[in-house]
Amino acid sequence: MAAALAHPHDTCAGETQPAVTNSTELIDTNVSLHRWPFRRLPLDETPALVAKLRANGVTQACAGSFDALLHKDISTVNARLAEDCDRHGKGMLMPFGALNPMLPDWEEDLRRCAEVHGMRGVRLHPNYHGFKLADPIFERVLQLASERSLAVQIAVSMEDERTLHPLVNVPPTDTAPLAPLLQKFPQARVQLLNAFRTLRGAPLQVLAKAGARFEIATLEFVAGVDKMLAEIDPATLLFGSGSPFYYFESAKLKLKESALTDAQLAAVSNRNARFFLGRC
Repeated sequence: MAAALAHPHDTCAGETQPAVTNSTELIDTNVSLHRWPFRRLPLDETPALVAKLRANGVTQACAGSFDALLHKDISTVNARLAEDCDRHGKGMLMPFGALNPMLPDWEEDLRRCAEVHGMRGVRLHPNYHGFKLADPIFERVLQLASERSLAVQIAVSMEDERTLHPLVNVPPTDTAPLAPLLQKFPQARVQLLNAFRTLRGAPLQVLAKAGARFEIATLEFVAGVDKMLAEIDPATLLFGSGSPFYYFESAKLKLKESALTDAQLAAVSNRNARFFLGRC
């Protein structure tokens, strides 16, 4: 099987690439700080989560905030996220600020993410915030993020809908409208989080060909990474643990139980994330 290389939509795809990169370094593209709103989680204190990540070889992690799901003061959520990343995980935690385009002044929140906090990207929760990827407001988000070279993460879901609190109706986000938007904004860097429980087959392949990225937190079948690399462009698959909602060790085991070459392991573990983050 071919090693994962730069995706054609990557802004750094023209750069010279080393034949093999470090296969032991881990860049985790899916962690969250602060409190899950429905119960306490192990490692929901930032220092404990950072210690767990470091102990497992994570050198950098894209961090959102659980507070973004239900809090209306997104600006304060993002400021607290940036502060905690700097205080407890400087050099490792990369804050991905939340955007809720259904609230007033969301464009100012995006500006502050880029200019005040120096974030590499933003994280969206369409199902919690009440918008769809087919809505014109999402196209505007994608346009502004692309203009500022911000990566965009879209949480397809946060947990299995069968375990949701009965007052919270948040089915997985419909990702079908995303593919034509990625063709319209070819420089957009978009990653779908927690997608593999509901996204499979032809719809997944269409999104991968359009330039979307994915991560492995909800990839739950035997030799899943190996099989997924054969199904989609290998450059679109990144490491993500979903910590602390999901056990970090589960994601790391997925890399070990698949028969990956050193080049494939390096690509999923860190190389693909570097291109996604514009750090090639």
